[in-house]
Order: sequence, then C-alpha cells, then structure tokens
Amino acid sequence: MTNRTRRHIVQFFVTLVAVMAAVQVSAQNKFEVRPVDFDKIKQITLDPKARFYYPNLIKSFKSNDTIMSFEAYRDLYYGYIFQEDYNPYRQSEYGTKVEQLYYKQPHSRAECDSIEKYAELSLDDNIFDLDQMQFYIYVLKEKKKYARADVRQYRLEHLIAAIMSSGKGTKESPWVVICPQHEYNIVNFLGFVAEDHTEMGNGIDYISVKKKEGSKTEGFYFDVSRMMQVADRLFPE
Repeated sequence: MTNRTRRHIVQFFVTLVAVMAAVQVSAQNKFEVRPVDFDKIKQITLDPKARFYYPNLIKSFKSNDTIMSFEAYRDLYYGYIFQEDYNPYRQSEYGTKVEQLYYKQPHSRAECDSIEKYAELSLDDNIFDLDQMQFYIYVLKEKKKYARADVRQYRLEHLIAAIMSSGKGTKESPWVVICPQHEYNIVNFLGFVAEDHTEMGNGIDYISVKKKEGSKTEGFYFDVSRMMQVADRLFPE
C-alpha cells in the first residue's frame, strides 16, 4: 500500500468520524430521543392527503435541497417498511463494483467517474444504503463537486440521526433499524469495531465491540422486531 493510498483511506475515515460527531451532537442536543410509533407513521405515509405521504417524502429526499425537517427524515426512514418494494436484505449489484474500485486507490479521473456512476446506480436501487452514500460523498469531493457532496452528506447525517433518535443503544432503549446492515453502520460511525453479533430474543440484537481507549462501551443494542415481522411475511420459509 502506497503512502498516497494510506492518506486517502485515512482521509475517508476521518471524514466519517467528523460526520458522526456532528450527528451525535445533533441527536443529543437538537433532536428528541423517543420511541418509534410505527402505527402513526404507517397512517401518515400511506395517506395521499397527508403532509408526509411517502411519495412526497421520496421526492423531497431526492431533490438537491436541504429543506426536509428532521421529523420528515424519521417518517422517510421508518415509513419505508410499509412500501411495496421494501426489502431489508436488498443489495445492489453495483455496490460491489463501487467497493472494488474504491479500494484500488489512488484513483484516476476515469475511476472516479466509474465510482460516481455505480454509486449513483446503487443508491437508485437502495436509497438507504449508507455505505454507498459514504462512497458517493467521497468521490464527489474527489471531483470537487462540493455542493452536491454537501447535500449528500446532509442526507446521510439526518438518516443516521433519525436512527439514533429512536433510542440510546442500550438494553432498555435500543436503536430501531429497518435493515441489518444499519446496525454495523451505526457501530462503525461511532468509531467502534464490531466483534460479535448476538440475537437476544424478542427482536433484539446485540453487537459487542472491540474495546476502545477512553471508552467503557462494550456493545450496543438494536431493535429489529418490526423489520423481522415484515421480513417473515415477505419471505416465508
């Protein structure tokens, strides 16, 4: 691995730490931590007359502005579970291409173009692929498309904050996720390395983490009960 490659990778993860630091401040100081009311979200997002009717939320999310409220982000994220195309295990074929290209650093202009192309296609397949959002932000900054990168980073920060506002990551107040991968995304964004995954029962997952200097955290709890209910209905054995 060359020194330039190391610098690129370090820069990428430093950016993620900065993003997560901003999200933690927002989640703790600006956004109320409260349980997810799925019944209410279902009613709001499926009602064509409602302010947060899901097609309207998607349209706003995909527009190049930052006017969506935090409440809209919560309804966007958790409301997805009620949409016909919801699949908690969705993976895009383009995601693998992005990762293969990314880890071949340093990148030529043509490789950056390819990363941007495939990351965008991957996000078209799955708008809540937080990994692909990170890669997309990275390549936009590499290509000096800072305004677009800022919009994408705003989206990423608010989606993460929406998840974190659902709880505290504790046994008594777990974070609610609609995709298994998001458990690891949150752990990574907090600067920890996942070591083991345990199903605690009743729809609760626990991810133990590698000890980090200066932290007493041993792991985090996630609520996947609603996700599993829907998954069992969509993919019966």
